[in-house]
Amino acid sequence: MHESRRPARRVTAEPLRRPRRGGLPGPLSDAFRAALAPVVACGLALGGLTTWVALGRAGSPPRIEVTAGRVFLPFGENRETAAFFRIANPGGAQDLLVDITSSAVEGGIALSRHRTTDDGAAYREETDSVAVPAFEGLTMSPHGVDVTVRADAAWRSGSLVPFTLHFRHSGPKKVLAVVVRPGEGGAL
Repeated sequence: MHESRRPARRVTAEPLRRPRRGGLPGPLSDAFRAALAPVVACGLALGGLTTWVALGRAGSPPRIEVTAGRVFLPFGENRETAAFFRIANPGGAQDLLVDITSSAVEGGIALSRHRTTDDGAAYREETDSVAVPAFEGLTMSPHGVDVTVRADAAWRSGSLVPFTLHFRHSGPKKVLAVVVRPGEGGAL
């Protein structure tokens, strides 16, 4: 028998590929890098939220408490005056005072801020709402935020005037304000 000889094929070995520095070869390395940024971002966000919750600052709605109210007795024939309230918010979220009503006040009631011009002149500016910060509150004063009302001619020092303060998230809060002469009745 005659054997046919085939020419020997020359086999060449491919050079060995070394893994890239950093560990994973080719496509796995790219996939790992692409997934790393969102995973790190989620981890940081989760850590921040965990700290926020652990400090007791999350998940707590506003808790509005109106603890004091005063109305200044107006001078002379002028019936326009101001009312002031102390509002506490031990809750974990800010709320907004958006309206004030009273069955004992005729005419409009306006939430106001007192401002000063560059020349030092004071003026009153109506506002639609006032923030009541979380873990703090708001103390109204003649130099900041107050409520402008038209006084009833029957009001005397010591009279009680009912008001309802309306908040965006906490709902209405009823309070009695004491009529006082400016400078008396103690601080709010």
